Amino acid sequence: MQQGQQGFTLIEIAIVLVVIGLLLGGILKGQEMITQGKIRSIEKELDGVAVAVLGYQDRYKALPGDDNGAKGRWPDAADGDADGNVEGAFNSASADDESRKLWNHLRRSGLIGGAADSLDQPVNAVGGKTGIQTNLSDGTKTLFTGLVACTTNLPAKIANAIDAQQDDGNPGKGSILGFGQSAVNTPDFSTAIAAYVDDGSKSYTLCKAI
Repeated sequence: MQQGQQGFTLIEIAIVLVVIGLLLGGILKGQEMITQGKIRSIEKELDGVAVAVLGYQDRYKALPGDDNGAKGRWPDAADGDADGNVEGAFNSASADDESRKLWNHLRRSGLIGGAADSLDQPVNAVGGKTGIQTNLSDGTKTLFTGLVACTTNLPAKIANAIDAQQDDGNPGKGSILGFGQSAVNTPDFSTAIAAYVDDGSKSYTLCKAI
């Protein structure tokens, strides 16, 4: 005589559901901790590059990248034109731009880490570029005057958190401005945005004056 199969009791089902809930809660908490870590890392990087640039100015009485005495200190370095500006876009791919030489000068001076011969912009915690340029314009009006630090490829949640914690959370005004991106590492400065839209696909660039 065959015995009938026994199913799960209500208590066993309840225990399974509790365990699943705990696992999901742990996963979500872990993801939130990872996001918060990325936020802190990007904030620290933006502050750190600003301190490095100001430290270079204090030490050598010149802007990194624009410094025409760099080659005299480091024979393999390339000089800038000493006009008081860092020419070239913060996300430039051209080794001739002062916005790329800037990173080489900072590394050779020991003010930031990395290979001394590298001109590459630092990579932030989400794989975007962090760079510096002089002035920022939307094509018709100046948004920032002087040195500006920008960092790219930020998900909406991270961009909004940094803007809210360090400024006002409004991408269109304040000491931090946010921009949509037309491509990876490529902000669209010409089009203002009203909010950071967390749709899982949009990425943003944040810029702040140094």
